[in-house]
Amino acid sequence: MASEEAHTQPSRYVGFDTITSQIENRLLKKGFTFNVMVVGRSGLGKLTLVNTLFSSKLADTSGRLSAEEPIEKTVEIKVKLHVLVENNVRLNVNVIDTPGFGDQIDNGKCWEPLVKYIKEQHSQFLRKELSALRPKSIPDTRVHCILYFILPNTGNKLRPLDLQALKKLSEVANVVPVIAKSDSLTINERGLLKRALQLEFVKHKLNIYPYDSEDLFEDEKQLNADIKSLIPFAVVGATQELEVNGEVVRCRKSKWGLINIEDVSQCEFVFLRDFLTRTHLQDLIETTSLVHYEAYRSKQLLALKENANTAKAAATASSVQPVPGTAAAAAKVLSTSTNTLASHPLQQTQSMVNAVSQSTMATLGGAY
Repeated sequence: MASEEAHTQPSRYVGFDTITSQIENRLLKKGFTFNVMVVGRSGLGKLTLVNTLFSSKLADTSGRLSAEEPIEKTVEIKVKLHVLVENNVRLNVNVIDTPGFGDQIDNGKCWEPLVKYIKEQHSQFLRKELSALRPKSIPDTRVHCILYFILPNTGNKLRPLDLQALKKLSEVANVVPVIAKSDSLTINERGLLKRALQLEFVKHKLNIYPYDSEDLFEDEKQLNADIKSLIPFAVVGATQELEVNGEVVRCRKSKWGLINIEDVSQCEFVFLRDFLTRTHLQDLIETTSLVHYEAYRSKQLLALKENANTAKAAATASSVQPVPGTAAAAAKVLSTSTNTLASHPLQQTQSMVNAVSQSTMATLGGAY
């Protein structure tokens, strides 16, 4: 970061330092939204971990309860909304479950429904943003974080499915990998697996959150470096509370003993929780908007412009009336809007929205 500029101290108290409390009061009234997607095969405790993270029962398992139950034929998307309030701060948590992911014999391209869903949320937000009569506050359904669950017995490397899914998902959202059910590993096995997976992330150039940036302060860079040394987090989820040495703790009970999930020597759950909620919650939301959504928005509008120019040139050369609902029709809307609607900006904006809906949005993700 650049060095601080010279500043002047007012001779008397002015009061503009209260702007932070003014912003806080407005944000408290508005509340916050956090959308988290959990991805991984059935039986890895995805929703249990989410319930543990927020100390609330946000979702029931969507997986099979017995071996006789049929396996989901396709990957589904299930969204569950809960409103949490902590010390007068309201957080709207959308838990996006993906039952069926990785459960088939052939799991080729099972990540495509997830990528499609993420892009659809960007598309909906873009259409509302471009609308001439857009709402004062646009509901945010964009995915802020993906918790990707990795099997604890991967053979010290990423499976082909995990590798391809991580590549595709990290292009469109903030991905945080975790090693599920890490209590099935010894401490040494856990350390070896973490180091092996970290090398795999580097080898395959996976863009794992948090990201490097020159805009960060030195303390923020150090914090991110510390977090990256812990990724993937080796976690265990547990909602049961038991008394251990006179203290009530959340733990997972097994035949050979108790796993205290809040003991960092046994589990890295505390590091993951603090990372997601206490240090990087706002950054996850901002990065979704400023990086992933902005990339989607730019590519869609550039693609629309290129399609419009191409269709305009083709229509001019052939002198053929464009078919409604095609790129050529969108081109005509955009080309005429400049000449005939220049004095009516609201109409011009609405024309662009219609063009987006008719052409580029009809082929969602084609340029992304």
